[in-house]
Amino acid sequence: MSPSLKGILWMCAGVFCLSVGDAIAKWLGEVHSPVQIIFFRTLVSLPLIALIARFYGGLRKLTTRRPGVHLVRGLFATGTMLCFVFGLTLLPLAETTAIAFAAPLFVTLLSVPLLGERVERLPLVAALVGFLGVLVVVRPGGAGFEVGGLVVVGAALCYAMLMITARRYGVREYLWAMVFYVTLVPLVVTGVLLPWVWQVPAPLHWLGFLGAGIFGIGAMACITLAFRHAPAALAAPFDYTGMLWAVLLGWWIWGEIPDAWVFAGSALIIGSGLAIAFHERRTSLKRRPSS
Repeated sequence: MSPSLKGILWMCAGVFCLSVGDAIAKWLGEVHSPVQIIFFRTLVSLPLIALIARFYGGLRKLTTRRPGVHLVRGLFATGTMLCFVFGLTLLPLAETTAIAFAAPLFVTLLSVPLLGERVERLPLVAALVGFLGVLVVVRPGGAGFEVGGLVVVGAALCYAMLMITARRYGVREYLWAMVFYVTLVPLVVTGVLLPWVWQVPAPLHWLGFLGAGIFGIGAMACITLAFRHAPAALAAPFDYTGMLWAVLLGWWIWGEIPDAWVFAGSALIIGSGLAIAFHERRTSLKRRPSS
């Protein structure tokens, strides 16, 4: 099996884990606050991240000289998680997933003012078309409009900021330190808020909290392996297989069937994301020195 194919398969496995974790969070959200869900999810994930870091270079890989940067990134991660899980409690799984796919488009648009990067015409147009797709799904001012759509847009914006800060500071920091602190900060924030929203979990819910954490760390591990085996521009587009799982899981568990607006907007968002990914791949191949 070629390394590229391995990378694609690992990416698909990671996206599947993410989708199952989201479905578990939506199920738990029928009873528990997003704060409690995020608390237990990060409580399970954090020791596993430390354990993985221990095997990949030792716990020194968790050290940092920029605690302030990690604090800011951790707050963006907290906003991402809380908004996304809250959105899951308000919207169907497929609709929430479709809106969340706007995050890479926001990265493209925000990299100009925040990173001073020059974005070529094709990615810029694609990002604007993708944003139009978000409006189609959310339908502000329409009969189908729900506040949940704006909440998930907020999650996508927070995630975009998380990616932009990773692009700016990631090359100077250990990978596992980046992952560790964006898990630690949400754990601390939700731990502080937990007494005000606490609900005693039923026995089955305890398994749900454990499963959400395990699938979350599994997704991260699989996606990390994907980018080790395949170029990012080749593996990243398979993130959109999450839409398939969202539709299937939403239909199977809750009987949710997305309407035509969601499918149309999703097509615009996913098409725009693929256009940006393929443009980046083509650009990277052009820049690669010939042997």
